[in-house]
Amino acid sequence: MPTSQVDIPTLLRQVSFFSELSSDDIERVVRYTRERQLEKGEVLFQRGDAVHGFYFVVSGQVKLAVSSAQGNEKVVEIISPMHSFGEAVMFLNRPYPVFAEALVATHLLHIGQAVVSDLIDQDSTFARKLLAGMAIRLHSMVQDVETYSLRSSMQRVIGYLLQLVENEERAGVLDIELPTSKQVIASRLNLTPETLSRIFHDLVNAGLITVHGKHISLHDPARLARYQG
Repeated sequence: MPTSQVDIPTLLRQVSFFSELSSDDIERVVRYTRERQLEKGEVLFQRGDAVHGFYFVVSGQVKLAVSSAQGNEKVVEIISPMHSFGEAVMFLNRPYPVFAEALVATHLLHIGQAVVSDLIDQDSTFARKLLAGMAIRLHSMVQDVETYSLRSSMQRVIGYLLQLVENEERAGVLDIELPTSKQVIASRLNLTPETLSRIFHDLVNAGLITVHGKHISLHDPARLARYQG
């Protein structure tokens, strides 16, 4: 592998279940780690491809999605920087159930399955942290199913916008930049692009938001939260 311009050991410690590994173990993981650079729109793997490890996003954005024979696409998850994906399917001995595509130019690390299996065998604390991480991902997916099943289209969109500012003080105007295209966001929320546009239009007419492309101003986040009903 060519000499890397990034500090891979430090990046690996950003993976939650690697954070407490010894320096020797991190160096061992480094030997099983490969960098990948993807251009926007480049496919990382296809549904049905064999799994040999998991990925960690250093920068950029990856969508995990499924597509039908008719060409319809459903975005399952959008992976942002400093997050990993593919850990669970790595242990199933089955091919990928989704495809992965870079939404923007993306830098990833691929960590081989063999070293993860070795660490599980030697370190029960590591195994527990890995299980905890996968449990959190499962809990998030259950919440998604609940959202799509029980919430209206309007509630889903408002919930998504408020999630983007969940760490901000909800007072006054808050400006946000949508992390990806409206088409991808619509698919992620199980909506058509037309429905998403109509809801944005309704929220603009209600004086709750202003939309300029991917830039959205939330005029009164507290009132917007109440608007969910």
